[in-house]
Amino acid sequence: MKTVLPIGIMLLLLISCGSTGNILDKPITFNEERNSLTLEYLSDRYGLDRDTPQIDPKMIVLHWTVIPTFEKSFEAFDAPTLPNWRPEIKDLSGLNVSSQFMVDRDGTIYRLMPETTMARHVIGLNHCAIGVENVGGAADQPLTKAQLRSNVWLIRYLAEKYPIDYLIGHYEYQRFEDHPLWLEKDDSYRTKKTDPGVDFMTKVRNKVKDLNFKELPK
Repeated sequence: MKTVLPIGIMLLLLISCGSTGNILDKPITFNEERNSLTLEYLSDRYGLDRDTPQIDPKMIVLHWTVIPTFEKSFEAFDAPTLPNWRPEIKDLSGLNVSSQFMVDRDGTIYRLMPETTMARHVIGLNHCAIGVENVGGAADQPLTKAQLRSNVWLIRYLAEKYPIDYLIGHYEYQRFEDHPLWLEKDDSYRTKKTDPGVDFMTKVRNKVKDLNFKELPK
């Protein structure tokens, strides 16, 4: 016997299915100051002297913001320069942290800056890494199933466009210290990271096994 769904439920299903896969452009401020600071970062930290802050994507790095809302997370990244509450990294560069993408708790994907423009989101690897920030992540606000679905979709989207070799969680970045992709010149510049959590990364990896990313360095 064929089941007929009410029109309201059918519309709801169509809307929810269509939400994953849409990228909304919401650019952070990328003015001349941010451009200059990005070029300076590439030169001072990596020894890369370039005319434009372009990257050659080889890696996707997943993060969490530990900030409860998209609005506050966006605000944290929007200014070109670091806020006063990040003194531990400000002396190394005044460039504010950011990422190319941010995924809200309902799964909405926002593109904060061009995919191949450098963002400061992972030590040693910004020159080759596309960052994906997920809103939330605190103990009382774990990442959501909608965010998981959107991360998986976004990884597939990026892997189709670029020669992506690695998918990592931010907490795994130091495994690349002896890898050819690692360019950070200051051996003392390291910060301990836990995002986006081992459980979230395991779930993501299980859903993109077919993309056959390279194994991480031991």
